[in-house]
Formats: sequence, C-alpha cells, structure tokens
Amino acid sequence: MTSNLTKEPIRLISLGVVAYNEEKALPALLEEICAQDIDHGMVEVVLVNSDSSDGTRACMEQFATKNAQMGAAEGFGFARVQVLDNPKRIQSAGWNVAIENFTGDALVRVDAHASIPADFLSATVAVLNEGEDVCGGMRPTMIEPGQETPWRQVLYLAEESAFGSSVADYRRACEPRYVNSLFHAAYRREVLEKVGLFNEMLLRTEDNDFHYRIRQAGYRIKLDPRINSKQFIRSSLGRMLKQKHGNGYWIGRTVFVQPGCLQVYHFAPFVLVMGALIMALVGLGFSWMPFLVCLALYAVLCCLLSVYAVSQSDQKNICMIALPLVFAGIHLSYGIGTLSGLVKGLISKEGK
Repeated sequence: MTSNLTKEPIRLISLGVVAYNEEKALPALLEEICAQDIDHGMVEVVLVNSDSSDGTRACMEQFATKNAQMGAAEGFGFARVQVLDNPKRIQSAGWNVAIENFTGDALVRVDAHASIPADFLSATVAVLNEGEDVCGGMRPTMIEPGQETPWRQVLYLAEESAFGSSVADYRRACEPRYVNSLFHAAYRREVLEKVGLFNEMLLRTEDNDFHYRIRQAGYRIKLDPRINSKQFIRSSLGRMLKQKHGNGYWIGRTVFVQPGCLQVYHFAPFVLVMGALIMALVGLGFSWMPFLVCLALYAVLCCLLSVYAVSQSDQKNICMIALPLVFAGIHLSYGIGTLSGLVKGLISKEGK
C-alpha cells in the first residue's frame, strides 16, 4: 500500500449529501451519520436540497437545528451543519454547490439513497491520512430494510450481477488498488481546487468525466475495502429499466462531450441492440437463421448466468425463474438508451 507522508492530516472532514425528494430515505441516512464512530467535532455535514417538492429541506433544517441545540447529545455535536439549495435540481449542479461551500480538508460524497456503516468516515479519514488524494471503498447494493419481497430479491440479483449491472471495481470484493472511478468517494481540497467542478452538461455520467479529469490532472484514485457503503436498489422493474435507459442514454451523449472517460464495456448493451437490429434486417431480406441462432445463444447465456446467480444467493424463490427476462430487459433498455443518446448527439452536434 502506497503512502505519501508529506500530505497534511485531515483535521476537518466534510460529508456531503445531495437530495431531491428524499424525505422517506433521508432520515435513516441522517441517523447513520449521527452514528459515525469518528469524533463529530471534526465532521462538517453539508446537506444540499435540489429544489425538492416534499419535506426534504425541512428534514435537513431539523437536523441542522438539532445539531445547534443538542451539542453532543443523541449523536450530534458536529463542527458544522450547512443546509444549501440547488435550484438547478440536477445532481451535478448539487455537488457543485457542495464543492463551492464545504470548509473541510476533504469532501466525502454520499448518495441520499444509500446506507453507511458506523466506521464509514473514520475509515475514509484513515485512508486519506495514509497519503491518498482521492479514495473510496466497496459499494454493493441492498434492498431497503422492511421492503424485502421475493420479486425485489430477483431485482437485487440482477443488480448485483456483473452481467446485469456493472463490472466496476467498487462493486466486487477486491484488494486495495488504484482504479478509474469510485462511488461515495472522498476528495482532498487540493484535488477539487485543481480539477474544478462537475460538468453540468452531463446528467448521469458526471462521475465518469470528473474522475477522468482527476486522473488527467495527475492524481490517483484509491479503492480500499476498509471503506464500505451500500446503495438501495430500485423498488420495481419499471424504475430499474428507466434508470438503465437513462444511464445508457447518457453514455451515448457523453461520446460527444468527454469520450475519453468511457470504457469499452459501457457499449456492450449497445452492441447487442445494434447486432439484433442488423440481423433482423438480414432476416427481412435474406434469412432469419442468423438472428434465431444468436437469439438462442443469448437466451442460453442469460439462463446459465441466472442459474449461477441464484446458486450463489442465500435466498431462493419461485420468482427467480424470471431472472433471464430481467437481464434481457436491462440490456435492451440500456442499449436502446445508448442508441438514443448517440442519435440525439449527432442531431444536436453538442453535449446538451
């Protein structure tokens, strides 16, 4: 494990949360922030409300008021709690508000729809104090507590599978290493001052672009499994497919903004969709055999990887027979989204 002893130790760590209409999820996360085992006197909490129409801002303000009134009682005693507004609503703009206002030596990003263990901040500070400029840890997914159902267990398997979701390093158990990107990362102030703000033209791939620019600026991004957090899965197949379509769409749009931040695997669903379209055209003009053979091979692959995913699960139920169809839905949604993004980018000639 590398270290740079010339780095200044972290004396104040800022934890940022950007939220839009998260009045249901936010209270649990704020409780977990209060449960952090680090000295709360060296923690600043930066809460950014993205023009929510529910009680999100009121929840944030109540948290800030309690911190001011209760001192160290009930897990408060934070050095400072800021409640800020993001009128642009989009995620990248919200994080730019946090970057422009945090006062700590480093800023940690935490998604509002996430869960962090009690040692999340202390582990992050420990890694930063070993000389890292940017660091983060493992971020698997989970079902929201009390929301477990057989069908959501199927969605969870799809989300946790590399075949259904992502091959990102932070989603799999691994040894400490330097990586291209992280989720729930921490950034030293000097990194943010040099690299600048998030690109607000990008609505889903802002992290890819930001971490690419960090690497281009000469900084390394450290993945350390001592740090861990969890992200809640989408509660329905419809919401999951909508998310995947949006993710794919912004991969297509990012080609025209910052192509260097994308990896080959980002385009796998797009290749699948284009292959299916080309073979369908061949079928209309010549023979359907290539299309049917490839469809059969893809179906077999979905079934085999579904069997493997189910075999690795501690919980099994009859709904899991639908997992191959969920995989297919994810791939098609993402691939069609990428195709849409590429077409939109070609038409508009710009990244907006």
